[in-house]
Amino acid sequence: MSLRVYYDLMSQPCRALLIFLKVNNIPFESKVVALRKGEHLTSEFAKLNPFQKVPVMEHKDFVLTESIAMVRYLAKEFPIEDKWYPKGSKAQARVDEYLEWQHLNTRLFGSMVFRLRVIEPLLQQKPVDEKKVEFYKKGFLKVVKDIEEGFLKNRPYISGDNISVADIFCACEIEQPLMIGFDALADVPKVKNWFDKIRMELEPHYSEVHNVTKILKGAIEKGKL
Repeated sequence: MSLRVYYDLMSQPCRALLIFLKVNNIPFESKVVALRKGEHLTSEFAKLNPFQKVPVMEHKDFVLTESIAMVRYLAKEFPIEDKWYPKGSKAQARVDEYLEWQHLNTRLFGSMVFRLRVIEPLLQQKPVDEKKVEFYKKGFLKVVKDIEEGFLKNRPYISGDNISVADIFCACEIEQPLMIGFDALADVPKVKNWFDKIRMELEPHYSEVHNVTKILKGAIEKGKL
């Protein structure tokens, strides 16, 4: 198979990329990289990706190490339904608008809430820094409010009238803080309704790639993490 994807389902961009591949019926070879075992830190993996992160996509002899670049590349190389990443300049720009915005917003704050609550205490064997967690929780609450009043103000989906890859990436980022029991959607009904709708519209692929998050959430709730 000419397309290989290296991933760990604990990574939000990995989950979003896999959903994008699955909804568009793009065949690929799965190459799981267990971050918890440090498999991304090996010299062998560094030859593929010197940044030692996932996801990584290898198409024949061409390698990409950023998920958004992968989506844009796949949209040109494979037949995908136009709604996911439109060819029209204005519709495509709307999708890109969110994909660029998310890095310092949805992704930053959602990732840090989870990282500070779960990853760093495990790796460093130190107590949770509740002050930092609270800072990023407040930031995430502002982010979802911005999504409610901005992207979803007059639209059923993040980028317009149709579901797109922007909705996939946004939903996967929102899942991350939910794993620690932080429900930031109580005061943003448009985002909550949108989120529930996206989950349903992406089935069965959404549940498939998010099964690991359910397992982790259960472990956290039982006090095992």
